[in-house]
Amino acid sequence: MPVGMLVGRVRGFDPRKVGSGNVGMTNVARAGGRSAAAITFSGDLLKGLIPVLIAKTAGLGPGALACVGFAAVAGSAASIFMGFSGGRGVSTSFGVWLGLAPAAAGIALAVFVAIVAIGRIVSLGSISAAIALAPAVAATGSPRPYIMLAIAVSAVVLMRHRENIRRLIAGEEPKIGAGKKSPA
Repeated sequence: MPVGMLVGRVRGFDPRKVGSGNVGMTNVARAGGRSAAAITFSGDLLKGLIPVLIAKTAGLGPGALACVGFAAVAGSAASIFMGFSGGRGVSTSFGVWLGLAPAAAGIALAVFVAIVAIGRIVSLGSISAAIALAPAVAATGSPRPYIMLAIAVSAVVLMRHRENIRRLIAGEEPKIGAGKKSPA
């Protein structure tokens, strides 16, 4: 379920018609403020965490858990409820990793927070965390299927950030608190 769309509907806006047109937390924040962003982040995180925890409780092995995690991220990035479009998959991915490899999730979160604190660009933090994810998963001793999942999830997140990467290269990606057209 596209949480950002649901939050927007309740709050009286359509996130696809503001800012980047994305239904994720950052764009929802542009139109609905911090509380709408927090609800969107929480819902998207739970989309990744809950299926993984259910699968773990059911006793599934690492390969099956990796499949469940990938399905959650893919469903977030390409929602059937939105004609196979969706968010960037970052918050859902974080939920997946909180369930599968919390230490690796913590490393990726630390990278995200550091980059956003320094550069004030959320997409750059997300891209950096995605790049750090696979090495973090490997460094924390996770099973091989988790490492493969980290590579696949990072690829999805990076692919979904193509436009952001183009704007970063051009120096046009907005910083936190700046208008969309402000140079980064």
